[in-house]
Amino acid sequence: MQDFRNLVTLIEAQDKQTLEQAKLPYGKKDLYPAKSEDTLNYHYGTLYKGYVDRFNKGEGDPDFNEAGAFLHDLYFTQLQEYTTANRPEGASLALINRKFKDFDAFKEELETEAMKIQGSGWIYLSRSGEIKTIKNHQIKKDIALLIDWWEHAWALDYQADKAKYLKNFWRIINWEVINRRIYSGKD
Repeated sequence: MQDFRNLVTLIEAQDKQTLEQAKLPYGKKDLYPAKSEDTLNYHYGTLYKGYVDRFNKGEGDPDFNEAGAFLHDLYFTQLQEYTTANRPEGASLALINRKFKDFDAFKEELETEAMKIQGSGWIYLSRSGEIKTIKNHQIKKDIALLIDWWEHAWALDYQADKAKYLKNFWRIINWEVINRRIYSGKD
């Protein structure tokens, strides 16, 4: 439910023309070794916060800042403490199996599509089971699982090894959040 409370807060805040940064549902050291505390401090504490602050101050492109805040809200609230045995179950597993036959085939297909992104962007699994990309920042209403493919999400920890970033990313996904997004039919 926390994921949806954050989004409701974001939507309610939009009506007031202010945004709020989502609170992390884990400690800043809990994602290691998939994400270091330094990366989290920079990514969450500086960049994501910057989108919220610039929107609230009326600085820069409001659509860009709003979409950046929206996407980062989804991204950070779908993560959990690092684990070596993290696999989807429930609605996410059913969707993945229906569309890709199994989890390994899904991961392979998503990596193939992610590696096609030149420069920065986002890649996601839609609630209908399609793998989609987002160039720059855009609010999309069909996101089940979202992966930040901008350099700030992985470069401090992985240098240029985006494939290793993705391999470790699977270990910090909170599949219950993804299941709720699939079940709800909305973000």
